[in-house]
Amino acid sequence: MLKRVMLIEDEPNIIEAISFILSREGLAVDTHSDGTTANEKLRACRPDLLILDVMLPGKSGYDILRELREDADTAELPVLMLTARGQSRDREMAERAGVSAFMTKPFSNAEMLATVRTLVAGGA
Repeated sequence: MLKRVMLIEDEPNIIEAISFILSREGLAVDTHSDGTTANEKLRACRPDLLILDVMLPGKSGYDILRELREDADTAELPVLMLTARGQSRDREMAERAGVSAFMTKPFSNAEMLATVRTLVAGGA
């Protein structure tokens, strides 16, 4: 069965790059760029993996992640968080909120693919 990835990111170049990489890998990719409506979009899509940017318009990725973890329907959804700020404080906040994996921009295509493959396969 085709695996579905939801990408919540507001930078068009990153959306295009990740969508291309993952589509070429045989994954269905849905995208969204607004933090305010991200959880609604996510629930409608029901993905196998969420790739979530930290800094989004309307609501932060941390807030979105906390809401997902508090909801029984999405508590176990694998989440890969992306950030342009790679400080240890950001990583700690993501881990406290329940992130599955954390990646700093810019990232390599190989690193993105390896992490996505692991998360989609059920690893962390």
